[in-house]
Amino acid sequence: MQEGYKLLIGIGVLLLGILIGNILAKNTREELKDGKRWFIIIVVLSLIGAVLNLIFLNDVLLFTFLFIAVVTSRSLKIKKKVVKKKKANKKRK
Repeated sequence: MQEGYKLLIGIGVLLLGILIGNILAKNTREELKDGKRWFIIIVVLSLIGAVLNLIFLNDVLLFTFLFIAVVTSRSLKIKKKVVKKKKANKKRK
């Protein structure tokens, strides 16, 4: 029963990661432009770390790496949407 609660809490925290990633992306647009390459590297390394910790059955590190991957990837997705909107606005002018 305790494992179920741990899993629910972990999923809840990951869902909060989506919200946090969106907020960070809106507030740090300049940093996202300069460090896009590094953000992609962070996502890849976090996913590798999550898979390894899934194999080694370390739940805490698994959810930690997944949280980092979710927040970082959401930041990158928001940046892409903002860039597309800016390009569409420039074409209208």
